[in-house]
Amino acid sequence: MYGRLAGRRLPFLNKAPEEGLKVSALCGGRNGLYLEGSICGIRCLMLVDTGANVTLIRTDFAQKLKGKFIYTAPNISLKTATGEKTEIHGKLDAAIECGSRKFQHRIYVADITDTCILGIDFLQKFNFTVDLEKNEIRTGGEEIPLLSASAEDSKLCSVLAKEKTIIPARSSYPGSPRSS
Repeated sequence: MYGRLAGRRLPFLNKAPEEGLKVSALCGGRNGLYLEGSICGIRCLMLVDTGANVTLIRTDFAQKLKGKFIYTAPNISLKTATGEKTEIHGKLDAAIECGSRKFQHRIYVADITDTCILGIDFLQKFNFTVDLEKNEIRTGGEEIPLLSASAEDSKLCSVLAKEKTIIPARSSYPGSPRSS
């Protein structure tokens, strides 16, 4: 699933809005290849997504990075191929740690399901190579293992609620998946 930026021109990209920001998915469900690391010292799993042209972190995670989060006017949004939209809430220049290396990079903040999506901007800037055969990612001579997860194997699922809903323990909610 590929998306595009809806809205005005981005002078820093010098491209039309539909060529601006792309994101592979607003809700992940833990499908894909993940890299263990940290952002500004806080450990997290990062989805490696060569289909996303920018690196993103989830809004609640960005708020944990006290003082580093720069809010932006709500005029830039992401739009996926399915038509879903979410606004970019801000950006930050963050230290991203992968393996034994630390990288300084600009990250955009949006309401996404995964904690972090490492986009092609990060992967190309720091010369990362994704090796699907060995299930690893390489940079600067270091080989870092990737963790894979699929919807079939996953017992946990991230949910992004648009409104506050309280679901009592040991109950079901219409539209929620049944436990097996």
